[in-house]
Amino acid sequence: MYRYDEFDERFVRERVAQFRDQVARRLDGSLSDDEFKPLRLKNGVYLQLHAYMLRIAVPYGTLASRQLRQLALIADRYDRGYGHFTTRQNMQFNWPKLRDVPDILGLLADVEMHCIQTSGNCIRNVTADHFAGVAADELEDPRPTAELIRQWSSLHPEFSYLPRKFKIAVTGAEHDRAAVKVHDIGLRILKHPQTGEIGYEVIVGGGLGRTPLIGKVIREFLPKDELLAYLEAAMRVYNLEGRRDNKYKARVKILVHEIGVEEFRKRVEEEYAKLNGPSINADPAEVERIAAYFAPPTYDKLPGDSKAYVAQRAANTAFAQWADASVFKHRVPGYAALTISLKTIGEAPGDITSAQMRAVADLAEKYSFDELRVTHMQNVVLPHVKQSDLFAIWNALREAGLAEANVGLVTDIIACPGLDYCALATARSIPIAQAIAKRFQDQQRQRDIGPLGIKISGCINACGHHHVGNIGILGLEKNGVENYQITLGGDATENAAIGDRLGPGIDADEVPDAIERLVEVYLSQRLKDEPFIDTVRRVGVAPFKDAFLAKDSSKTQEAEHAAA
Repeated sequence: MYRYDEFDERFVRERVAQFRDQVARRLDGSLSDDEFKPLRLKNGVYLQLHAYMLRIAVPYGTLASRQLRQLALIADRYDRGYGHFTTRQNMQFNWPKLRDVPDILGLLADVEMHCIQTSGNCIRNVTADHFAGVAADELEDPRPTAELIRQWSSLHPEFSYLPRKFKIAVTGAEHDRAAVKVHDIGLRILKHPQTGEIGYEVIVGGGLGRTPLIGKVIREFLPKDELLAYLEAAMRVYNLEGRRDNKYKARVKILVHEIGVEEFRKRVEEEYAKLNGPSINADPAEVERIAAYFAPPTYDKLPGDSKAYVAQRAANTAFAQWADASVFKHRVPGYAALTISLKTIGEAPGDITSAQMRAVADLAEKYSFDELRVTHMQNVVLPHVKQSDLFAIWNALREAGLAEANVGLVTDIIACPGLDYCALATARSIPIAQAIAKRFQDQQRQRDIGPLGIKISGCINACGHHHVGNIGILGLEKNGVENYQITLGGDATENAAIGDRLGPGIDADEVPDAIERLVEVYLSQRLKDEPFIDTVRRVGVAPFKDAFLAKDSSKTQEAEHAAA
């Protein structure tokens, strides 16, 4: 895990002092709200529907126990006893008072955390695979790359006032768990097919929101040591030519779409040729210094599967079912990576109480080399757990209310805060997620259905990633009533796809029934052990669309009977 050096420490402390002065001037009236707005956004402070919201950066989703405990302290002292993990691997507090924010930033600085570049038209928090460094299908840990980009991009003098926000994700694995194809820039670590050299595939122009697009490859292979100069070239093309006259068309995906990927690639390569690469790219010694922080922990030498773990699974059905959903194969024999679901039935997806934060921090400290990860699925991971410790961890999670056995299943729903919190939202997300989870709460039924990703957004900005949900739900306002559009076939993996809309929007109370009908079509159409998304691809959208629209015909029949 990366640790701050003297520059990092000074940098963050200076920002805290600067913002403390800015808040004081806002509170005494020296700064108007319009004058203060860009200053607070530079420090992750949003004005939401009911209160300010503070967004805290969790770079590439990696946290230490002491950091999570500090977040718990902040939740108790300055919020309402809980926090919310987002699809950007960040944490949000929804109820801080503005006067307290500088003190919160000071507490964050005490544990090497901050809120810099979690808002505004800049390069945002760089995200990565939550199983980085432990996945068996990984070529290289992407976190050193993500940290290098974080350092390069922080308050970059040329890219602090971009046309719009800019998001970068990195993966080093065969299976994409970082959704790199729906980011402004996605980087995939790979080997050159001829030389075996490690480098990057560079993907540009992905994104969701009101114009969802899958990113396009502009470099099939970029040598590792050329990364920063190439990013600089791509950012310069966007910064110069991105739309500034219309914020809805200001993202790099629109530029790539309008001029075409070939022309965009040409302009980036021309800019790249002009740059003095050695003056921009990182010194090899610095790259090595950063990489050293992500060296794997000292694992014990263990046999393959733990006999105790196998026996505990055989003796306890509930434990076995939880392990089936939650345990991820580790690259080191005898170890596992463990996903802790923050999707307890009836709760708000991604929310975690201060008591639960402390419980997870204790488990990470005791069982996972003091390290944990935040996923873009709004869950938490213990990445380095002995299989023989899984039963004890499960029992501790049960006591903390965190042992839901639904990771990757139909009730593991992504949802943005929606109209319960967000000033931009047009509909609620949380109650919809809760209603669907309650409909499918039977654990045997969830296992029978198998992997199925439902994602919900409360407005067109798509913070809930609904476009790439196997089933996506978009909440809108229609004639003063919340209305929900349903999409099918979205995918955020290496097979990235935007879902197809099934028909007109429906009322909130109709959503669980609509999801039920779609699931029933899947169960009737699937082949043996075929996941939901594969069935959709094989049979097409038509049978699902017919089932979705069936509610209209049933309403018509009811009306006809009533008239008769």
